[in-house]
Amino acid sequence: MICNYRRFKGMGVYRTLLIAACLALFNVVAAAGDDAPVAAADPAAGNVPITVTKRENIRVVYEIKTDDWSAGIGRGLYYVRGLLEAYKSQGVDLQQLHISVVLHGKPVSWLLSGDDWQDYKSDPFANNPNEHVIEGLLAHGVSIEACNVTMEAEGWSAEDLLPGVKVVHDGYTRLIDLQQRGYAYIRF
Repeated sequence: MICNYRRFKGMGVYRTLLIAACLALFNVVAAAGDDAPVAAADPAAGNVPITVTKRENIRVVYEIKTDDWSAGIGRGLYYVRGLLEAYKSQGVDLQQLHISVVLHGKPVSWLLSGDDWQDYKSDPFANNPNEHVIEGLLAHGVSIEACNVTMEAEGWSAEDLLPGVKVVHDGYTRLIDLQQRGYAYIRF
């Protein structure tokens, strides 16, 4: 990419220098290249999306600590499910995904089962909308993990959680451990 400095005339000296420096840096990075294949643009068909190149032993940890919702379920769980679909649509064997979802703070309530969910919601007829999503994630080998510190603060025990949910000593040390073992980190 060759920079035409005349395009920036009238923008002020500092702004022009900043833009020129950014473009020069872009030129250096682009010239250095990278071993990962990049999809070429096809003017007739539009840009082709870049797909994943790593297809084995993919490790991801989600930290979910905000009580946000999307499509009627916990937002973080919604996006974990979306990640599975994204890899599947790119032809990656889901057995190659190693995903841990560490919940702490209010979102631990998403993991409550039956009566405990109803007590939490103060509604004897309430059903946990996250239950089926969690079952599906567990069936795909996703590790759903609850912070024991949060559970103790709320007065919950492992028996109060949905089947298959694991309890970790605390959310932060679990996140640190997984990141130091090479897990990509995503926060919600």
